[in-house]
Amino acid sequence: MKVLTIVGARPQFVKAAVLSRYIRNNPSCGFIEVLLHTGQHYDRNMSEVFFEEMDIPQPDINLHIGSGNHGRMTGLMLERIEGVILDQRPEILLVYGDTNSTLAGALAASKLHVPVAHVEAGLRSFMMTMPEEQNRRLTDHLSTWLFCPTKAAKDNLKQEGITDSISTVPSVDKKRVKITGDIMYEASLYYNEKKIINIDENDFILMTLHRAENTDNLVRLRNIVKAVNNLTEYKFIFPVHPRTIKILEQQKFHFSSHVKMIPPVGYLEMVAYESACLAVLTDSGGVQKEAFFFRKPCITMRDSTEWVELVDSGWNTLTGADTDKIIAAVKNMHIPERFPSLYGDGHCAEKIVSYL
Repeated sequence: MKVLTIVGARPQFVKAAVLSRYIRNNPSCGFIEVLLHTGQHYDRNMSEVFFEEMDIPQPDINLHIGSGNHGRMTGLMLERIEGVILDQRPEILLVYGDTNSTLAGALAASKLHVPVAHVEAGLRSFMMTMPEEQNRRLTDHLSTWLFCPTKAAKDNLKQEGITDSISTVPSVDKKRVKITGDIMYEASLYYNEKKIINIDENDFILMTLHRAENTDNLVRLRNIVKAVNNLTEYKFIFPVHPRTIKILEQQKFHFSSHVKMIPPVGYLEMVAYESACLAVLTDSGGVQKEAFFFRKPCITMRDSTEWVELVDSGWNTLTGADTDKIIAAVKNMHIPERFPSLYGDGHCAEKIVSYL
């Protein structure tokens, strides 16, 4: 059975590597995979070394579409992916997460009646202004197979009328909804064991800041800078997204000397920083989970999160962009006594292949 996998950003390659590796190492499972990279995010770090070190297969097809406005990007992907589907004739199209590549792949396949499998289904921030929320919701409703990382994700789908129709042949109208655990948890276990990169830093808080809701809102951005600059008793390491540094420079916002700003880092280096830090201060989605995987308290500078179970279990604190709340959360950060099993047993890929 041929599976066409659509990826468009580096985090999706990390997720896809888990499943691709399992399919490659278990030929008896009966699947062959064609890996398509839309080129949505061009990353200079994605060189031959990136694929070799991370044990990720090179994409079989690269559309080289690049970044741009949402409509243009999604439209180009939709057209080009449709052509690939007609040429490759896959039995299943598989997508990850919530990017424009994810939505374009799901749309192209559903129009051609190719069943869509969505990994990381059911996640909700309940903020439809976010492009990611639009992409993930639409993809879930177009999919036949919905692989949920958590029970909360499955419950979200149920609220939207998407349930497991196990007594019928699966289709876009009679869906399969399964809890598989989190594929990024499986990735973190794999790459943490490899220990490719070691860093010399210690006793620091790892910070990331890139979401448009923070960087494009100057009041929120100013509040965040003010909060971090007030936390002089802590050392921060801040890999800065190019877009973020551009806005900081344009607005003449400056961090104090206790904040060490460094260029963007690759996934393996990020894992090393997450493993070594005291805590994480972020507005990212994936980094919230990765902090938990490495048992680090996380302070999230967003008004809501898809990963509600992290907040409920005490491992994640939502502060929004409120200066006082950020300062208080950092000063009161602690490691909870319980480390619950929130994201499965690290066998997500095996479960997905078994269900398919």
